[in-house]
Amino acid sequence: MNPITLKPGAATLADWRAIYRGANPTLDATCRTAIKASADVVARIVAKGEPAYGINTGFGRLASVRIDAADLETLQRNIVLSHAAGVGDPMSLPVTRLMMALKLASLAQGASGVRPETVAMLEAMLTRGVIPVVPAQGSVGASGDLAPLAHMTAVMLGVGEVHTSTGRTSAPAALAQAGLEPIVLGPKEGLALLNGTQFSTANALAGLFEAEVLYRSALVTGALSTDAARGSDAPFDPRIHRLRKHRGQIECAEALRALLVGSPIRASHRTGDQRVQDPYCLRCQPQVMGACLDVLRNAAATLNTEANGVSDNPLIFPDEGEALSGGNFHAEPVAFAADTIALAVCEIGSLSERRIAMLVDPALSGLPAFLTPKPGLNSGFMIPQVTAAALVSENKQRACPASVDSIPTSANQEDHVSMAAHGARRLIPMVHNAFGVVGVELLAAAQGCDFHAPLQSSAPLERVRTLLRAVVPHLSDDRYLHPDMQTAINLVQSGAVTKAVGQTTLPEIATN
Repeated sequence: MNPITLKPGAATLADWRAIYRGANPTLDATCRTAIKASADVVARIVAKGEPAYGINTGFGRLASVRIDAADLETLQRNIVLSHAAGVGDPMSLPVTRLMMALKLASLAQGASGVRPETVAMLEAMLTRGVIPVVPAQGSVGASGDLAPLAHMTAVMLGVGEVHTSTGRTSAPAALAQAGLEPIVLGPKEGLALLNGTQFSTANALAGLFEAEVLYRSALVTGALSTDAARGSDAPFDPRIHRLRKHRGQIECAEALRALLVGSPIRASHRTGDQRVQDPYCLRCQPQVMGACLDVLRNAAATLNTEANGVSDNPLIFPDEGEALSGGNFHAEPVAFAADTIALAVCEIGSLSERRIAMLVDPALSGLPAFLTPKPGLNSGFMIPQVTAAALVSENKQRACPASVDSIPTSANQEDHVSMAAHGARRLIPMVHNAFGVVGVELLAAAQGCDFHAPLQSSAPLERVRTLLRAVVPHLSDDRYLHPDMQTAINLVQSGAVTKAVGQTTLPEIATN
């Protein structure tokens, strides 16, 4: 992907999305003056010798311990090495890169007291592909995402491991290969690099960006299921939704109408259909998916604000020449955003699974049992529905709010924490589960529509069926289903399903 210019404090969600998808960020050159000004303030504070938290004192509960000027470099190195205490599997490369970019943009706003050369080192690591191995567990989402950010920072010092195309290598070897040398941190720099919500925010943004694809794909499969079940499009009438006034509901109903317009399957049962109302999984799609859309948009706004903020401590104010200690590192806004994304992801998958269950039930769908022409001899989609149910149940367990939990740390100095880190970290696995559900629905809905031949669905939905049928044939008799399911899931996760219908048909979660 092409590089993008990152404007600290004014980046868009499109910028963060591009970085997550692989774009290399370079800092807008106009930020250099502010970076230097804040570093100069730290230098003056050190020269005065007055106590300033994290500059010439210990950290956390040890804030009252004064540190001699001769030990200030050691102090900053020690905080990095002692705090690099994460465990578990490493973060994915896309999320790690996003975390680094978020930290880069925060430091570059000139409120952290970090020298220009230190900021340049982090930027160079990003652009030259020096991506640290960062264990994903160990942050409670307050006093900053200390452990993961310490692992990131350790590589800047020549400590730890780095991802390469052939596996992991040592930080010194990776830096040398990239033409970089380990740095020595100046006063406050270790603390500035470790404090902040960038790990939590990166994971939450990644979850949001994947949820965007999930949401739009589930609208498509929901419309296809509606036609497969010969459902009504009357519940999508705009007059219904204007009366309730929720923006997401209105846009969702509009999208479903557009997806179904001109469907010969729909036209075939407009008159003479004995059914009065469809099950909720069809009829209430605008209400459920519209609410999910509103929630995701609210979370997107919160995360965009957080991504453009400064969340380390203490903060430097060059105009006043002051360092102020506060609590911007507390990730409560991120925790709330992550929790609401989790709720939406859970509900998207839950509604999709109910449509699958409806399609395989002949009493509800009017289709052959388990969508197979020879039920009994064949099991058809019996077990794919069970798999979808298992994935939904797993997501229900994961969707419990993380933000209501707290556990005191640092000898009760940090006595309330946000739990944003694991609240955000659970989002990608949840979205992947939901991708699995929607992939199964894609297969089931296409199979259901096959039984209405020679009638077809609408033009956009037929493009989706053509896309699927190019790689997965109709299920006439039982066969090994796992490859078909994985193929369908890949079509959903890659965004191919939404591209097939034309993305202008579908609402956007975040356009900026």
